[in-house]
Amino acid sequence: MIPAPRSSARQGTCRTASAEPPATPAGRTAGASGEPAPSAPAEPPAPAKQRDAFFDNAKYLAIVLVALGHAWEPYYHGSRSAASLYLFVYAFHMPAFTVISGYFSRSFDMRRDRLQRLVTGVAVPFVVFQTAFALFRYWAGDIPSFTVSLLDPWFLTWFLAALFIWRLTAPLWRIVRRPVPLALVIAMAASASPDVGTGLDLQRVLQFLPFFVLGMCLKAEHFSLVRRWPVRIAAVPVLAVALVFAYWAVPRMNDAWFYHTDSAENLGAPWWIGALMQLAMFGCSLVLTACFLAWVPGRRMWCTALGAGTLYGYLLHGFLAKASRWWDWYDAGWVRTPWGAIAVTFIAAAVVTLLCTPPVQRVFRCVMEPKMTWAFRREPRTGAAAAPAGKRTAEKQPSP
Repeated sequence: MIPAPRSSARQGTCRTASAEPPATPAGRTAGASGEPAPSAPAEPPAPAKQRDAFFDNAKYLAIVLVALGHAWEPYYHGSRSAASLYLFVYAFHMPAFTVISGYFSRSFDMRRDRLQRLVTGVAVPFVVFQTAFALFRYWAGDIPSFTVSLLDPWFLTWFLAALFIWRLTAPLWRIVRRPVPLALVIAMAASASPDVGTGLDLQRVLQFLPFFVLGMCLKAEHFSLVRRWPVRIAAVPVLAVALVFAYWAVPRMNDAWFYHTDSAENLGAPWWIGALMQLAMFGCSLVLTACFLAWVPGRRMWCTALGAGTLYGYLLHGFLAKASRWWDWYDAGWVRTPWGAIAVTFIAAAVVTLLCTPPVQRVFRCVMEPKMTWAFRREPRTGAAAAPAGKRTAEKQPSP
């Protein structure tokens, strides 16, 4: 939040004690008849800032698509239709989530309260779930020994590491002249270079960076623009063509390009193919993200309140997604039928919806959004704030 401006009384020339007598409190000012004047009625508290229903709806729908993508993955090699839906969703669901994250990071700076929120709302959940996933993997037999590496995000925790890095760089993107082209060049260079390394999943952090920077550059009117009816109508055939293209691309294209986790060399392609693919994927994902946002409802709905809990659904559903693979839930006969795939789709959507609900948020808030006041020093009080009322000298008053 931008701090409120100082009152006009403190913005002018500093007053000394002899320049003006101290003001008498309003409740004790004598009226014309000598009777004490009635005290002024207290002003009602300012109403709390309302959450934007459009963005909460968008975040909820995006997190449902994330869960559906994970639910459809086991069908990839057995059903071309499921594989095409999988590629179609992976082309824009995380880009859309990243654009929205960038939009809400526009005002991030190195102010004390924002840094504390970055630690408690991003860094702490990363450490907690990186450890929890390691315990879960060891208990399920996926790894031979319990080890935790904070430099090697696993499965879903990459986004928390990326969000931490992206937000720390947010002040830099506000001062450069062409932020989105610069971020795109960085992403193209990362895709062309096999030497980026795997620490903190940096390859994926850099390849998704243009979407975050783009979100930082967007304004509310840009989202209103894509929600106009001409754009909504145009989005339908675009989405249909993208789905048909995904069906065509399943046997012809390496789906690893959609994950943004590897360089071109690691995918068996020349370095210049990596740069071109990064540019093409950015354009494709951007168009599909706009089509997705065009049909996101802007009014309050039954799912709007769930938008505040999408990080809960995102991280918690990972345990079920991995358990379904390790414990062969997809080996049941009915799961491999067309109706079974539809049922799995609805189950995945229902589960991630449940994990976003307020009761689940209350249970896990201690590790997802801890206050941790004990971990931070108290903010030092300024001289003006510490001085008693009526005894502030001109030297102690803050400059405007």
